[in-house]
Amino acid sequence: MSRVRITLIWTALVVAVAIPIGAAAMSPLLAWREPIYIVAGFAGVIALALMLFQPMLAAGYLPGLSASHGRRVHRWVGIALVLSVAIHLAGLWITSPPDVIDALTFSSPTPFSAWGVIAMWGVFATACLAVFRHRLKLRPRTWRLSHKTLAAVIVVGSIVHAIMIEGTMETLSKLVLCVLVLVATVTVLVDL
Repeated sequence: MSRVRITLIWTALVVAVAIPIGAAAMSPLLAWREPIYIVAGFAGVIALALMLFQPMLAAGYLPGLSASHGRRVHRWVGIALVLSVAIHLAGLWITSPPDVIDALTFSSPTPFSAWGVIAMWGVFATACLAVFRHRLKLRPRTWRLSHKTLAAVIVVGSIVHAIMIEGTMETLSKLVLCVLVLVATVTVLVDL
């Protein structure tokens, strides 16, 4: 693959995540929010952006990275994803514990909360599965099936969660990012 093509692909990916993050940063809705709430919200936006890279890293689709290097980066991005989700949850807890309790107990009046909680538990379950994979003595086939199933739950839950929220993310760029995450994930799940 030519250097120009590699540069174009990486530039497109960076633009695909930079535009929704930049649009969220310029949202007028941020004017009335506390800094902790803003950090929590942006942690969620960053988590969604990281999900665009995860399937492509796992499958070795990103140019300029070998398959083994891509999987190593996939692990590090997975850690960043877990941290982003944890910061998202912790920030929301600090600003409104009753809302978080309602979400975690699936008694929130806002339907987007349930989808976010499902995706969150999927992220944490995937992290636990990865950390304890060898202790659990999972066969490679069982590991791949479990990981793929959880990835599908995470992506669907996260996309529905993000689309249902009318917040700081600009609607069109959020929708485009969600579609890209879905396409990347489905493509890799089908290919692998």
